[in-house]
Amino acid sequence: MFPPPLSDSDRKRLIALTRIAVTNFNSGDWQILGAETGAMDVVTGHDRLLRSLSFGDPDYSGNAHAVMFQIVGRDPANLQRIEDVIIGMYGEPEVAGENVSTAPSKSRAITFKPSVFDVPEGGVETDLVAVMMPFSADFEGVYEAISAAGTKSGFRTLRAKDIWLHSAVIQDVFSLIFRAHIVVCDFTGKNPNVFYEAGIAHTLGKHVVPITQTQADIPFDLQHHRYLQYLNNGEGKASLCNTLATRFSSLR
Repeated sequence: MFPPPLSDSDRKRLIALTRIAVTNFNSGDWQILGAETGAMDVVTGHDRLLRSLSFGDPDYSGNAHAVMFQIVGRDPANLQRIEDVIIGMYGEPEVAGENVSTAPSKSRAITFKPSVFDVPEGGVETDLVAVMMPFSADFEGVYEAISAAGTKSGFRTLRAKDIWLHSAVIQDVFSLIFRAHIVVCDFTGKNPNVFYEAGIAHTLGKHVVPITQTQADIPFDLQHHRYLQYLNNGEGKASLCNTLATRFSSLR
């Protein structure tokens, strides 16, 4: 008999705990977790978890999530055991819905209250990619390539221009970035709105994926970040789609 599926709140709780593990765990910590949950075979038997951790591979986060869900799938009581282990090592985790950061970081966590934006209800939607790009017909084909990349990797994509929930456009932009797991920013044309939106995404601790048609359009303050350059033609957009699909999958 299979255990009952996790409730939405327990799923978010497990994801939050896994993010802490991804940011902080070493090989020994994973083995302690395996011992405490009676799932050492899951930890050591996974063909990529400890290897991707050791080599800093981009699929490490996905492997960690898979192992955590397998451990809890074996015994739902393991969710509490996992939490006990992590609290013992690192203290109380952020409450689901309050922590909107998706990019792992060893920086000190901060709490702030925006004075310009209203904070939307709910938390991160783990299948959502927000796309920040100029509002121009020239970028419709580019957006289609990004959207196709999302579909290939199990994500859905949204732009602020495709939603209308507030009278102020910038509130819709902030809400979309707040809810997103990944934010794609197209810096082509040095669009000031995209620069502003990238700043919001970085401040909220999102996985930001910069793209551009021209290297010179990357602002000086962002040139130390890796970005994807593409050609705005059929072959270029097909390559963009494939590369982004791989990148999105690594950020699960």
